[in-house]
Amino acid sequence: MDTQSLQAFLAVADTQSFSRAAEQLHLTQPAVSKRIATLESQVGARLFDRIGRRIALTEAGNVLMPQARRILFTVEDSRRALANLSGQVGGKLTLATSHHIGLHRLPPLLKHYTQRHPEVELDLHFLDSEQAYQGVLDGTLEMAVVTLAPHPHEQLEVVELWRDRLCFTCAIDHPLANQTPAPQSLLSLADLCEFNCVMPGAKTFTGSLIEQRFIEAGLKLPVSMATNYLETLKMMCGVGLGWSLLPEKMIDSELVELEVDTAPIHRPLGYLVHTNRTLSNAARRMIEQLEAARQH
Repeated sequence: MDTQSLQAFLAVADTQSFSRAAEQLHLTQPAVSKRIATLESQVGARLFDRIGRRIALTEAGNVLMPQARRILFTVEDSRRALANLSGQVGGKLTLATSHHIGLHRLPPLLKHYTQRHPEVELDLHFLDSEQAYQGVLDGTLEMAVVTLAPHPHEQLEVVELWRDRLCFTCAIDHPLANQTPAPQSLLSLADLCEFNCVMPGAKTFTGSLIEQRFIEAGLKLPVSMATNYLETLKMMCGVGLGWSLLPEKMIDSELVELEVDTAPIHRPLGYLVHTNRTLSNAARRMIEQLEAARQH
């Protein structure tokens, strides 16, 4: 079976749509259908059930999917290993980053990288950190620079580059801003829970880190609104929709940092790659640049 048919199969399986798969692969929909038909002929089984507009994997399709990913992963890995022999730094580097890191940490680094390696085609994806982890695991991403998971994964090499201190904050006219206790005393976590808060999603690495602190204190966060985008969170906090926790670098004149009686909360930021993947020369140079940035 050829790799193009496998790519088409995975694109349809992931998007659950022949038209979206065609867009993703820059092909016509009939071309995608032809590749799927060829693959079904080769394996001797139907791979998709087409019920109205709905596309679903058959039992055979579910069996083939992990094998298809493994085959394409191995082929791409071999191509990178052979390309690396030339020593040239070029080709495509598929890199994911979170919106916050992409806006606040990476711009000068990416500018320097693209100037230094103009032959590299940088395929940059802005994703939630959790999605980026999955992308590196399944091989669709070569590397990611994101918020790191609280627990290690045996198939991933994860390197911390920075630590964000998360600050308790609210709008300057929020009741909490005028409720600061007497000198040398602090707000408690219980004091905060008297007011609504706006937070990262509970299933995000940052959201679970914050939630765990309150669980340990026997408290439930009074979350009124949630979003995975910290810039949106800052806006909601700034207009008085609730207090929040934001990276120290985001606190400005529209916000007040609250002094709270609890240990500092830090979230680790860094890069991750698959332990079984042969990295391209382009990825190796990116890692060198990230490591250099950590030293400053």
